[in-house]
Amino acid sequence: MAGETIIHPLAVVEPGAQLGAGVRIGPFCHVSADAVLGDRVELVSHVSILGATSLGEGCKVFPQAVLGAAPQNNKHKGGRTTLVVGRNCLIREGVTMHLGSDTSKAETVVGDNGYFLAYTHIAHDCTVGNNVTMANLATLGGHVVVGDFVNFGGLSAAHQNTRIGHHAFIGGMTAVFEDVIPYGMLRGPNGALRGLNLIGMKRSGMPRSEIHALRNAFKAIFDRSRTMDENMTAAEQRFADSPAVLDVLAFMRSSGRRSYATPWRGGEDQSDDDGEV
Repeated sequence: MAGETIIHPLAVVEPGAQLGAGVRIGPFCHVSADAVLGDRVELVSHVSILGATSLGEGCKVFPQAVLGAAPQNNKHKGGRTTLVVGRNCLIREGVTMHLGSDTSKAETVVGDNGYFLAYTHIAHDCTVGNNVTMANLATLGGHVVVGDFVNFGGLSAAHQNTRIGHHAFIGGMTAVFEDVIPYGMLRGPNGALRGLNLIGMKRSGMPRSEIHALRNAFKAIFDRSRTMDENMTAAEQRFADSPAVLDVLAFMRSSGRRSYATPWRGGEDQSDDDGEV
């Protein structure tokens, strides 16, 4: 039956775990007493769900994934903290997501419709938005904030306390040391801003007029002939009718632990531009 919960006899589900309808738990899985599995969650095999971890309905988790292990944070005192994963996330082999730490937010939160490829890692106290894709071995340090529709290339890594705006693209083998603006495209071992994620903007259905406004605003904001404050003030006035531009400016003006990434000296990289805009 579609709504029947199936637990393999070689799995361990501790008393107290809450299981929704249609949950499937394969062999050699371990589900903790504090875990909550939503409807139709599937643990393929050899999956560990530890601590106070909840998985939203429709999630599928592949072998050797460990969700809800204690945070790798020396400041953590051992108090009860949580990991909350949204709906319809696909979590592949060897993925790790840690609980929050009790000296910080006390929770790690992952949004809906995430796609986390093999051996990706989400550290303690991160907040990850909806529709985020992390390719193989991509890593988030503690306290990282990731917006919706962000894509990480394989072997990329975000330093702790960085912010990555929605619809940003992080290239493969890229180090994220600074905040990345919404729609930004970061590439290279030193994490240089290489322009805007044009492909992602088009795929999201953004109007052509908004894409043009963002491209022009990008050049104006990072014009080295004036100070950044002057550029941002001028951009707010010039692009006052562009919600996307105002969104980027609001992100840049908001407080963060890190500075934000600026363009590499070669200018905007249009290698992803297919010429259609």
